[in-house]
Amino acid sequence: MGSMASPPITEMTERAREIFRRVVEGYIDSGQPVGSKTLANDGTLNLSSASIRSVLADLENLGLLAAPHTSAGRMPTDAGLRIFVDGMMRVAEPTEEERAQIEARLSDSGPVEQALQQTSALLSELSGAAGMVMVPTREQRLAQFNLVDLGQGRALAVLVGEDGGVENRVVELGGALDRGSLDQASNYITSRLSGRTLAEASAAMRSEISTGKTQLDDASRDLVERGLAVWSEDADARPVLIVRGAANLLDETALSDIERVRSLLDDLENKQSVSSLLESAREADATRIFIGSENRLFGLSGSSVIASPYHDREGRVVGVLGVIGPTRLNYARVVPMVDLTARSLGRSLDKFIA
Repeated sequence: MGSMASPPITEMTERAREIFRRVVEGYIDSGQPVGSKTLANDGTLNLSSASIRSVLADLENLGLLAAPHTSAGRMPTDAGLRIFVDGMMRVAEPTEEERAQIEARLSDSGPVEQALQQTSALLSELSGAAGMVMVPTREQRLAQFNLVDLGQGRALAVLVGEDGGVENRVVELGGALDRGSLDQASNYITSRLSGRTLAEASAAMRSEISTGKTQLDDASRDLVERGLAVWSEDADARPVLIVRGAANLLDETALSDIERVRSLLDDLENKQSVSSLLESAREADATRIFIGSENRLFGLSGSSVIASPYHDREGRVVGVLGVIGPTRLNYARVVPMVDLTARSLGRSLDKFIA
């Protein structure tokens, strides 16, 4: 992607770079295409309208600018925005005030879910677009598992995490059970769970059971299967994505393109395509920017996503957060803000794990 787009920027003259920068910054600022008159009237370029027009035409031939049919002005293409963001943008670091606001909002939030809700709301407010947080895909590590007989062919499966959190689910047993099988199943699961995530432990146990490597009797084995099944359904149902501020996507420029916005909102609603986009940001060390058509996800074309992984104390990626909005997002402001929020969220989640 980068290599195809890079020759133009090196071939651009200083004058062309300056005009290009002003068109992009003007467009990001106003959401409107920028005309040669505006650029000439600026007074600092010392160029005639005719010279400016010829540079604009060159930039258009390079595929960096486009002229929407309704106006005389030019706006950056996705390729143009990419070049601007990668090579020309002057990043505006968050102000002290914004830093303080981010820290304050994230330091006093309650449980994990609340911290994540707060974060997506905060990103939305700061960017004026929609804020997104992808909930940890790395589930917590577990310490203990107990099955408690509830009678009437039901048991309570109690799961204790290394962080002391307790969750329980009712398991339907399809018949009466003896104490011994319950204990045997509980001990077996606990011995395989310890220090692993549920997904890791389940995989290990399922392969042991299917290859007949366990000492479990049939009743206990059935219990283990049922006990694990209750949780795997649960893991699939957990919300992967929290989105706040989707209404911000309906700004006045978006209304001319209501179909695109509708499909984008549908995507945010069903979460699948956005989650897979954010997943690809997990691998990155730093904040990643996906511009317009680069998203390759139908509903997101015409929108940009700025996403950053957040880490736990050990430096493992826990999840991803970001902002989604029109391609004229203020990248210079939002990129460092997303970056800072990711670091703050990582720190504030530490206290849940501590």
